[in-house]
Amino acid sequence: MVAQDSAKPPLVFAYYVTGHGFGHATRVVEVARHLILAGHDVHVVTGAPDYVFTTEIQSPRLFLRKVLLDCGAVQADALTVDRLASLEKYSETAVVPRETILATEVQWLKSIKADFVVSDVVPVACRAAADAGIRSVCVTNFSWDFIYAEYVMAAGHHHRTIVWQIAEDYSHCEFLIRLPGYCPMPAFRDAIDVPLVVRRLHKPREEIRKELGIREDVKTVILNFGGQPSGWNLKEEFLPSGWLCLVCGASESLELPPNFVKLAKDAYTPDLIAASDCMLGKIGYGTVSEALAYKIPFVFVRRDYFNEEPFLRNMLEFYQAGVEMIRRDLLTGHWGPYLEHAISLKPSYEGGINGGEVAAKILQDTAFGRSYAADKFSGSRRLRDAIVLGYQLQRVPGRDLSIPDWYANAENELGLRTGSPTALMSEDTFFKPSHPEDFEILHGDCMGLSDTMTFLKSLSELDVILVSGITEKLQKRERKAAAGLFNWEEEIFVARAPGRLDVMGGIADYSGSLVLQMPTREACHVAVQTCHPSKQRLWKHALARQNAKGQGPTPVLQIVSYGSELSNRGPTFDMDLSDFMDGEQPMSYENARSFFARDPSQRWAAYVAGTILVLMKELGVRFENSISVLVSSAVPEGKGVSSSAAVEVATMSAIAASHGLNIEPRQLALLCQKVENHVVGAPCGVMDQMASACGEANKLLAMVCQPAEVLGLVDIPSHIRFWGIDSGIRHSVGGADYGSVRIGAFMGRKIIKSMAAELLSQSTANGVTSDDLEEDGIELLETEASLEYLCNLSPHRYEALYVNQLPDKILGEAFLGNYADHNDPVTVIDTKRNYGVRAATRHPIYENFRVKAFKALLTSATSDDQLIALGELLYQCHYSYSACGLGSDGTDRLVQLVQVMQHSKHSREGEGTLYGAKITGGGSGGTVCIVGRNCLRSNEQIIQVPQKLSSLISAFSSWYHMPSRSDMKVQQATYQLFSRDHLRVQGDLVISEYVAASASDPSRRTI
Repeated sequence: MVAQDSAKPPLVFAYYVTGHGFGHATRVVEVARHLILAGHDVHVVTGAPDYVFTTEIQSPRLFLRKVLLDCGAVQADALTVDRLASLEKYSETAVVPRETILATEVQWLKSIKADFVVSDVVPVACRAAADAGIRSVCVTNFSWDFIYAEYVMAAGHHHRTIVWQIAEDYSHCEFLIRLPGYCPMPAFRDAIDVPLVVRRLHKPREEIRKELGIREDVKTVILNFGGQPSGWNLKEEFLPSGWLCLVCGASESLELPPNFVKLAKDAYTPDLIAASDCMLGKIGYGTVSEALAYKIPFVFVRRDYFNEEPFLRNMLEFYQAGVEMIRRDLLTGHWGPYLEHAISLKPSYEGGINGGEVAAKILQDTAFGRSYAADKFSGSRRLRDAIVLGYQLQRVPGRDLSIPDWYANAENELGLRTGSPTALMSEDTFFKPSHPEDFEILHGDCMGLSDTMTFLKSLSELDVILVSGITEKLQKRERKAAAGLFNWEEEIFVARAPGRLDVMGGIADYSGSLVLQMPTREACHVAVQTCHPSKQRLWKHALARQNAKGQGPTPVLQIVSYGSELSNRGPTFDMDLSDFMDGEQPMSYENARSFFARDPSQRWAAYVAGTILVLMKELGVRFENSISVLVSSAVPEGKGVSSSAAVEVATMSAIAASHGLNIEPRQLALLCQKVENHVVGAPCGVMDQMASACGEANKLLAMVCQPAEVLGLVDIPSHIRFWGIDSGIRHSVGGADYGSVRIGAFMGRKIIKSMAAELLSQSTANGVTSDDLEEDGIELLETEASLEYLCNLSPHRYEALYVNQLPDKILGEAFLGNYADHNDPVTVIDTKRNYGVRAATRHPIYENFRVKAFKALLTSATSDDQLIALGELLYQCHYSYSACGLGSDGTDRLVQLVQVMQHSKHSREGEGTLYGAKITGGGSGGTVCIVGRNCLRSNEQIIQVPQKLSSLISAFSSWYHMPSRSDMKVQQATYQLFSRDHLRVQGDLVISEYVAASASDPSRRTI
C-alpha cells in the first residue's frame, strides 16, 4: 500500500483515460485505487462505464467525468481495425476541436485545483497540463503516435500531421511510467519500468467455480473479446467433449448452446479468468497481463493493424502462455486442437504483479516534488529526427543490457534494433560460408552462392529439430512449424530470386518507360514439395479441419514464412487447394483478393499462394497433389527493393520446377506481376519482377515496360559504382500515395488522348493539311489520340500542346463525369478524392527521357563531367518524385547529405567521389540509390552518410538510440551473381542427403 506523508496535504490527481477499449480503464482502476488508499483525490476523465471503476473503488475520493478526448483505433469488429476511419475519427474527435478542447481542459484542471495530471494515454492531456502549468506523466505500454504511424502509410500525406501532433503532445509530459509489453515510444525522453498492473482477485478459483456450478473435472475456457462480436454463431460442436465456455460481453438477445454460459455485463473478469483453464480472445494489455499473472494459457487470434500486439504476444509466448489460433478456425469452430494444446502449457511468469501500487508511489512522489527526469529541449525540437528515422528505442547508457528478451524478440520482428547482445546479428551472418561436407551436390552447383548453401543447411537442421524434438523456450514458432512441414522421403525443390535496386525508371514503369534495374545480393529462397495427400504431413489444426469434413486426405497447401513476424503477420498459412475452385473453374481474381483479405494477419500468403492461382488461370495447370512451401527471404520489406517480387519469382520458379513446367523468364515475370496486381491487389508495374527474373550481377537490366521488352544488359563501367542506403522510412506500393499518383498519371494520359482527338477532329473538319500543321502533324495527333503508354509522348510535345491544359488536381467524381474512365485495370478512382494530375503525368514523360540519357552516358568517355551528369539525372528524378507527392523526410535528408558532401570544400579540391542520389521504387520512403566513383574513398563516404545523418541530430543523442553503422544498413550494389537455378532437395528422417540440380535448360542457369 502507498503510504501518505502525514505532514503533506492530500493531492488532487486528474487521470485521463483513452477511449480505446476497457483494458486502459481497468489498469487505471488499479493505479487510482492505490492513490485513493493513500488519501488522495482522483478525478478520472473517461468514456468507460461507471461500473468499471465503482465495482473496485467505493470511495468519495473517486470522481468520474464522462468526456472522450481521443478515439483509439476504430474497429469494424473485435478483430478488424479500420485504419483510415481511425485517423478520420481522431481528426474529428481531437484535431478539429483542438483549441476548444485545450481551453476547456485548462479551465477544468484549474477548477478542480489539480496538482498533477496522469495520462493513459490521451495525447492532448499532456499539452493541456502544460498550458495549465501542471506537471504530467504518462502510464502506458504503447503510444498512439506509434500505432497511427502505420495507418498513415495507408492513408496518405493528408493525415501525417496527426502523428506529429500526437508525439509533440506526449513530449510535454515529464516522463513515462512504462508497463511490461511496451512498444518503442520515442516521444518520451525518460522511462521508468514497473511490474504488471493487474486487477486483484476478489474470490478464489474454487469459490467462483462453485458459484457457477462448474465441477473441477470440467475443462473451462473463457471467451473474452471485449464484447461479443455481432454475427458470430456459437455452436455446441465448437468445444471438445466435456468442455464449457464462459462468454464475456454477449448481447442479451444472443442464444447460446448448452455448453456455453453467458456472463453478466458487469461480471468481474479477473476472478473468472483465474477460475478458467484457459482463455480465448484477442491480445490486449488487460487480457495478457491477467493471463500471465494468474498463469492461465491464452489462445489468441491476431488483430490486424495494431502494432501493440507483437510486443504483448512475444511476452505471452516467452512465458509459455500463448497459443495462436487462425481466424478462420475461430469463425468456423475448429477450436479443439488449440484448446487441447493450451491446457498442456505450463505458464512460467514469476514477475511482479504489483505495478499499480508501484506506479501510484512514483506518481505521489513526483507530485510531491521528487524529480525523475533531467532537463530537456522542447518536444518539437527533439522529436523531428526520431520520427523521420523511424521508431528507435530510446535509451540511456548502460540500459541496453537490461532489455528483456521478450522485447528484443518483438522489436526485431518489426525491424527495430535494440542494441542488446541477444538481439543483434552480424551483418554477414546470412552469408557466412557453409561447410561443403554438409551437402553432396549431385547435379549442377550452387553457383558459389553462400546464401543458398546456408538455406540448404537450414533445411537439414529442420530434420534435426524434427528427430530430436528440440523445444527450446525461445525457438521461433516458424521454425517449429517448418520442422513439421516436409515429408523427408519426398523431393524438395528450391529456387532463389533476388531483390532489385532501382537505379533509374522507378514508378514510370507503369507508364511504359525505359528502366534500369540491378539485382541485389539479398535474395529470397523458396522450398517446395509436392506429394500425394496421404503422404503430406499436416499440422494438427489442418488435420482436424480435414477430419471434420470426413472426406479423407485431400490436397492441402501449407506455407511457412520465415521472418513473417517482421510486419506482425502469422508465420503459417494453410488452405485446401479446392478452395481455389469455383465449380469446375478457378475462382476469379476478385474473389481471390477477398479470400486473402479476410484475415489481414495472413494476407501475406497471397504473394505465395497467388502464384498457384495464376498458373491455374493463365496456363491451365491443375494441381492434384498437396503442396508444402517454405519461404525464407533476406530482401528487406518496406525498403523499396522489391521484396514482394523476389517472393513471387522464387515461389513460382520452385512450383514450376516441381511440376515440370518450363516457363521462360519474361513470361514468368509477367505471371508474377499478375499475382501482385490481381491477387494481392497492389498496382505495381512489371519492372520489379523482370529484374528479379532476368537480372544479372554487376549489370543493369535495360527494359522498356511496354509491357516488358528487354533491351539487354548494360555493363557498369569499372569506375562507376551504385549503392543503396535504407532511409529508415517504411515504403509500400499498396499505400494510398503510390496508388493515387498512378491514378493521376492514367488520368493525365486519358486527358491528353482526349485533347489530341479534339485537335485532330478540328483540323480534319477545317480541311487543314499536314503541311499547314507543321510540327503538330496529323500523324502525331493520331498517335497521341491513341496513346497506349504515356512515355511514348516526347517532352517537347507535352510542353508544346498539353501541359497548360492539364489540371493541377481534379476530383475523382469530376474526372469520371468528364472522361468516364481512366483505363487502368488495377486501380479504382475514389470519387471523393482529389488526385494530382499534372505532376503525375509529367514525371514519366521526363523520366523516360532521363533514363535514355543515363543509359547513353554510361557508355560515354570517362570523365568527371560524365559522373556529374549521371548524378544530376538522379537528383532530377528525386525531386520529380517529391513533386508527385512520393517524397519523404528521411529520403530527402539522405539526398541532401550527398549534395552537401558533393559540394563540400574537399569535393571541390578533388577528394569528393559521390555525385548524385535519388529515392527509389514506389517512393514515400524506402531506399536511396547513390552513384559515385568506384574507389576506396567512395566507400568511406558511404559509411559517413548515416554517421553524418546522426550528427545532424546530436542534440538528441543522449535520449535516442540513433542508427549506427550496423543499424542503417548500407547495401552496396556490387552484388553477387544471381542464378534462378532450381535446386532439388531430397532426404529421409535420419540421414539427410541433399541434391542440388540445375534446370535442364542451360540458358536459365545465369540470367
